[in-house]
Amino acid sequence: MKSPEKNPLPNVLVTSPLMPPLEEFLPYLESIWQSKQLTNGGPYHQELEKALADYLGVQHISLFANGTLALVTALQALRITGEVITTPYSFVATSHSLLWNGLKPVFVDIDPISCNLDPAKIEAAITPATTAILPVHCYGIPCETDKIQRIADNYGLKVIYDAAHCFAVKQGGVSILNQGDLSIVSFHATKVFNTFEGGAIICPNEKIKRRIDYLKNFGFADETTVVAPGINGKMNEIQAAFGLLQLKHVDRAFAIRKEIYENYQQALAHVHGLNLLPLPENTDWNYAYCPIFVKPGHFPLTRDGLYNLFKEQGIYVRRYFYPLISDFPMYKGYDSSAPENLPVASQIAQQVLCLPVHPNLTAAEQNTIIDIIIRASQVNAA
Repeated sequence: MKSPEKNPLPNVLVTSPLMPPLEEFLPYLESIWQSKQLTNGGPYHQELEKALADYLGVQHISLFANGTLALVTALQALRITGEVITTPYSFVATSHSLLWNGLKPVFVDIDPISCNLDPAKIEAAITPATTAILPVHCYGIPCETDKIQRIADNYGLKVIYDAAHCFAVKQGGVSILNQGDLSIVSFHATKVFNTFEGGAIICPNEKIKRRIDYLKNFGFADETTVVAPGINGKMNEIQAAFGLLQLKHVDRAFAIRKEIYENYQQALAHVHGLNLLPLPENTDWNYAYCPIFVKPGHFPLTRDGLYNLFKEQGIYVRRYFYPLISDFPMYKGYDSSAPENLPVASQIAQQVLCLPVHPNLTAAEQNTIIDIIIRASQVNAA
């Protein structure tokens, strides 16, 4: 097909960080400069932990420098060993955290609707070496947590949720972060709530939070006592202060995201050859992503053809998540990585495109994105 005329708009990215007014951040910086406490659980760190626990509706939260360190530490905190059942359809940090702990990932296929780990496939993957399940709430859509928990209880397994996408997501009025033994959330700049870099572990009781806090600070329990082979995973005061400021603006950002998502949904719902992600019932979602799925043979362009068409116009959509984690070289040696074991994930990874959704996206930019898709869909129309 002939490409549309070059888009006169500047580059449009799939995401853009929420950045409150700089003048609102300056008093926080001045306070840090005056105190000279930059890290090690300073006042902003402590204040943000409390504020987030209240905002998210969780019992205990431990802040980290980034979400990957939180994942690595969560596995350490629960003393996970052997094999861990997980999804191939995620960002690589999910499985990398297993390798960093000397654990073997066992990949299980995903549900074709939610793109989450398919509970019906989990039991067949359990072996005597299995000690945990590491599901991902993909795109912030909650997993079938009840089914996963029943399997875990039957086999004596731990459940750690990679909830990187799930800031403020609730199901039945309750935070999805309360599910499982631990949940990990990301505050990376690409997420709906960010602290530049950052992350956290959500835990159900004070005892496990204490162990997590030891582990993220080299294992120190006091000035001279080291109780575990910990790591340096602490969030610093500048990150924490930025998080406190973000909390004042995040609700408005959610409202903007919702409006953008609903505009896409209304405009693209009936485009032949495209599927949109169905939103679950009884769920307060955060509108973190807008994935569309390009059906081969039904849409005039392939997924990659549409991806390249956007790129020519300076619009950088993303193929979240492609390739599958199981296709990367460090995972190809595992039996569970074989494509024939993961037919749904393999198919979805070849179809997905995530469209730009963020508070900085203008109406003109979104209209251009929608127009490109609709024009592409009509190329073979009579």
